[in-house]
Amino acid sequence: MINFLSWVLLLSGCFCVLISAIGLIRMPDLFTRMHAAGVGDTLGAILVIAGLMLQAGPTLLLAKLVLIMFFLLFTGPTACHALAKAALAGGEKPLLDDNNQ
Repeated sequence: MINFLSWVLLLSGCFCVLISAIGLIRMPDLFTRMHAAGVGDTLGAILVIAGLMLQAGPTLLLAKLVLIMFFLLFTGPTACHALAKAALAGGEKPLLDDNNQ
């Protein structure tokens, strides 16, 4: 049962990363691409690490995976926010609907 749940988490994480990569190609501007990459990669990495944690069992590897998971959980959104602020400061304008311009 643990192997099945681990594989479900691993495949779900890979699916999130794949959808994020498709979002990078399909989205029209920098900010929507950054949103797709930030959310998809963070969720995908967390799911993959959770699947690996189930495979690791109660070992030192589990503690390392928990630390890596929390590191990614905090640095991914922070990096996206910093990139968005830098893009705004550099003069990049978000793409808006025709009704909102």
